[in-house]
Formats: sequence, C-alpha cells, structure tokens
Amino acid sequence: MTLTRREVADLLRRSGIRPSRALGQNFVVDPNTVRRIARLAAVGPGDRVVEIGAGLGSLTLALAETGASVVAVELDRYVVPVLREVVERAGVRVVEADALRLDWAELLGDGGAWVLVANLPYNVATPLVLTLLERAPMIGRMLVMVQREAGERLAAGPGEEAYGAVSVKVAYRAEARLVGRVPPTVFVPQPKVESVLVSVTRRPEPAVAVDEARLFALVEAGFAHRRKMLRRALAGVVDDRVFAAAAIRPEARAEELGVEAWGRLTECATAAGPSPS
Repeated sequence: MTLTRREVADLLRRSGIRPSRALGQNFVVDPNTVRRIARLAAVGPGDRVVEIGAGLGSLTLALAETGASVVAVELDRYVVPVLREVVERAGVRVVEADALRLDWAELLGDGGAWVLVANLPYNVATPLVLTLLERAPMIGRMLVMVQREAGERLAAGPGEEAYGAVSVKVAYRAEARLVGRVPPTVFVPQPKVESVLVSVTRRPEPAVAVDEARLFALVEAGFAHRRKMLRRALAGVVDDRVFAAAAIRPEARAEELGVEAWGRLTECATAAGPSPS
C-alpha cells in the first residue's frame, strides 16, 4: 500500500517537483523502512496519529495501513496536491500548514491522546519537538526520525557526549530514547548524514516542580560554558550557599547534572533570592 522508490520517482517526474533543500526535503522511498516506523510507533485501530512533513505520503500510507486515523500536515504548497492524490483515498486528512505556527488545540482538540509520527526536516527538528512538548499537550507520544546528532541530543542523559540544554528541556517534560537507525540510502535525495528514530513519551507532570523559565535560564547559562565548573559558569547567578543547599558540588560541570539536580538548583536559587554582592 505504501510507495516504492520507482513510484516516488514517477510522482516527482509527473508533478515536476524537485525536493527543496530549504525545506529539508528528503523523501523516504523504502516500504520496509516506513512499515518499520509504523510498527515502532505501536499504533493501530482506534489510535489517532498526526504526521508532520508528510511529503509524498510514503510514511502516511504505512500509518494508515495500521488502521489508525491519520492527519497529515505538510507545508509545501507544491507537494500538497500530490500528497492529497496519494493519501486521501486511504482516509487520511491532509492539512496545509507550518507546524511551528499551528494552533494545535484547534487542529487536534483539547481532549484525548494523539501520537505524533514524523520524518522531521533536519533544520527544524529540535525546535519542533520542543515546541510540541510545550504547546501540544494532547500529543502524548512521539516517534520522530531526525538527523543522528539531533536525535542523540534529544535522548542524551547526564555524562553523555551529546548531553546539553536541549536534553534537559526534553527530560523536563518527557522521557526520550533512541530506538533505531536509518541509513541515507532509503531517502531521495540521499542526505549526507545518518538518521535515527527517537521515541518521546510525555510525562504526566514535569519532572521537577519549579518555575520553567527560571529552570531553562539556569540550564542555558550552565551549558553556555559547559567546560567550566558551575561555580564559574553560573557566577553572579548562583553562589556557594545555593550549591550547598541543593547538594551540588560547585566544581561540577553542567553535563554532570540531570534534570532533577537542575530542578534542585533552581528551587534553591529561587529561595535564596539575589546573590549577595
């Protein structure tokens, strides 16, 4: 039911579409890959799935094949007519929109759990995942295909090379893990990087009960100088009394702290008030 490499080539030729580098378009052309993604997403009859960047519909068809109800979001106005031609006969609803600017409550409603499954453009993958975690609480799970480096940042834990501010922001609202790798050969055009599949499961409540803006500001300040000790990276923001209250060594580096430790540091910094001059 999904598209083969030859069928994708025919669609591109007949429609006169050339994949847009600006939009990060790399179309999946391998039926085994899209069916594997649908299996990993664990969706089926009764599930509601939203796909971002549906492109020509290869993954869309694999998702519809599971029996799930699918809404496909696509930004490219030249691709949308072809996408409609391919997937609407499978009962898929196609929405032409920019996912970063969508009113998600209007599109998906406030109630019920949705699953996001998407081959995300490399240039917007990270901000899009963070935006969805913040603004689309009706999406309870995600399975996203992203550039390997971006995926490793989304799923990294303390002490890992890829761990950074993005990792903490994801961990604040969700649990993320790498669940697979995807070679460049399954795309047209072939990207020069490897892709990974990342599973993201929203937490019922944020990992720590602190002011989000304060937490993220502290995390960003700490990772802005990740090789420095926190005493130096957070100078003027956090002093020794706060480190002591939070049970965190001032000599530690940002990459050593998990989201719970960042939460303690934020809570204690807030309680202590401005650092004494």
